Amino acid sequence: SVPGYGHGDVTAPVASPQAPAAPAIAATMAGAGLPAARAPAAAAAVLAARGGADEVYGHVMDLRVAERREHALLELSKRRETLADLAPILWHSFGTIVALIQEIVCIYPQLSPPPSLTATASNRVCNSLALLQCVASHPETRPLFLSAHIPLLLYPFLNTVSKDRPFEYLRLTSLGVIGALVKVDDSEVINFLLQTEIIPLCLRIMETGSELSKTVATFIVQKLLLDDMGLQYICATAERFYAVSSVLAKMVATLQQTPSIRLLKHVIRCYLRLSDNPRAREALRQCLPECLQVDPQLQQLPEEIANCLREDSTTKRWLLHLLQNLGLR
Repeated sequence: SVPGYGHGDVTAPVASPQAPAAPAIAATMAGAGLPAARAPAAAAAVLAARGGADEVYGHVMDLRVAERREHALLELSKRRETLADLAPILWHSFGTIVALIQEIVCIYPQLSPPPSLTATASNRVCNSLALLQCVASHPETRPLFLSAHIPLLLYPFLNTVSKDRPFEYLRLTSLGVIGALVKVDDSEVINFLLQTEIIPLCLRIMETGSELSKTVATFIVQKLLLDDMGLQYICATAERFYAVSSVLAKMVATLQQTPSIRLLKHVIRCYLRLSDNPRAREALRQCLPECLQVDPQLQQLPEEIANCLREDSTTKRWLLHLLQNLGLR
């Protein structure tokens, strides 16, 4: 048993990741919180006050036309960083969100073995995901985005394992949408995600993904942990705690071979947050990677880890705090 977690605490492990059920897709497509028919006028009013309004709104309308959709996706994804009101425009324009969902769902058959996803198809759906990330980031549209359960449609992409670039790009862009949701502290977002398979999906990417995908997935787990509800959820059973701590330990081992201060920072922050829970703190005293258990001057760290910490005083301070919490210094 894991120290701090008796056998009596063990419950069934977190369910394995799976594609969203057909009813979830059907509910989303049917309009659970989707735009009303009266909204285009409101969207047009927002655009009218800006330069290039006709062009942008033209691209939005082109999303409803199959022959012009690919070009419209590309042009709008380029503008998503510069047009502050693009998210409400997308959400409240008739048929736009359904068109983006269609782009996602039509890719599913290409994920099945043997995978057949092409770079062109991946780029196209990633442009759709970039627009959904815009919707997920905006305070007005974020609650609507959650109410429609649209994040569930991305989970089949996170569940892929192929290391080919089209799949890696698809996973990374999908992680970006979830990352946009958790970036702003919002208990409704945390509560929604904890009821889904996001933790096991992220853990697998943290273990096997590219450095950038690992970094975004670890950031998502970190943000879940930083919420009291998320910390309580992960530390509630031995299985959940061990699933997270074992992946973090493997990441530390990998970082000794291929150092990344950006990734190390999120890993140590996850450990530090876990140490705030009494049962997890007791367990971490036994399972914290040995290379992180160092003297107060941090002189015994492996050279790769020490070099990373020299670049980032914040991460070094977090590690010292972690060791203090665990009584290891």
